[in-house]
Amino acid sequence: MTLPETPKGTGEWLRGEGPEVDIVISSRVRLARNLSGYRFRNSCDREENRRINDTVRSVVISANLGEDLIYYELEPMNMIERDYLVERHLISKEHAEAEGPRGVAICSGEALSIMVNEEDHLRIQYLQSGLKLSETWDAINRVDDLLSERLDFAFSPTLGYLTACPTNVGTAMRLSVMMHLPALEWTKQLRKVFKAVSKMNLAVRGLYGEGTRASGDFYQISNQVTLGKSEGEIIAIVDSVVRQIVRYERKVRQALLTQNRPNLEDRIWRAHSMLKGARIISSEETMSLLSSLRMGVNMGVVKDISIKTLNELFLETQPAHLQKSHGREISVRERDVMRASLVRKRLAEN
Repeated sequence: MTLPETPKGTGEWLRGEGPEVDIVISSRVRLARNLSGYRFRNSCDREENRRINDTVRSVVISANLGEDLIYYELEPMNMIERDYLVERHLISKEHAEAEGPRGVAICSGEALSIMVNEEDHLRIQYLQSGLKLSETWDAINRVDDLLSERLDFAFSPTLGYLTACPTNVGTAMRLSVMMHLPALEWTKQLRKVFKAVSKMNLAVRGLYGEGTRASGDFYQISNQVTLGKSEGEIIAIVDSVVRQIVRYERKVRQALLTQNRPNLEDRIWRAHSMLKGARIISSEETMSLLSSLRMGVNMGVVKDISIKTLNELFLETQPAHLQKSHGREISVRERDVMRASLVRKRLAEN
């Protein structure tokens, strides 16, 4: 099935509701699973990948997962459509760029997505807006249980779930929290924070996960250890660390507001002016300026723009979203002009 012709809002990861949502953008749990009786994805030939894809697609469609799921085949899609799914955090960049039979099942609200034939046979992902780690785990655990009744997953009584990458063996669970940390970035305190995070066996990644850099002051905090710890223990560790970072970001924001308000407001209002006046603007600059403006709205400095509008612009100004909305491939220069026009129009509507 082909993708919808136009973007449908922000999806779940930028919905803008939930606990600590001014700083915690979203909570995500991802489970890696492989089918018994098949080689790992990187060792499979095309026919094996086809059988895996067909088997999982049939089960996912019929499993009554409680979600309005649609299964999309990735191989026939063009790169714009695949990148569109990456930008919405529904598939990984590696899944988009891979070859051979593979797909993704996506629920209507985009909270649940199931990648098939990524690094593992299945990558089950559940996203919720705000800081909701336990709730997100409960939701994905129900999906995993339903799939386990219909699929025989590769499992060792001593090691746990078997995965293509040894670092995922065990629970095969990656728990990640997307955070917006502009104050810590501006005051150059992030390195200290991330150094402390790494001592807790947690990783800091960019906007689109492993191997990507931060954009718009978005950072992902996730567990690195999946073997030897239960799901509950991993959740407790990540939740505790994230809450400490939230408190630190809030403390620094308040210090900027009370001790350095002119510089803070100057940065926010400069971002506001540039976004409302720019005729050509890159994706990276847009993300940076929207980040400043988003913090300004959350801190009450800017009052005439909604977080919903800013969250939508974070997505709508991404390269694949711009090209998909226009129904064709667009040069970088042309995208920069279109992006500036879109931002001016949306901000003028507020």
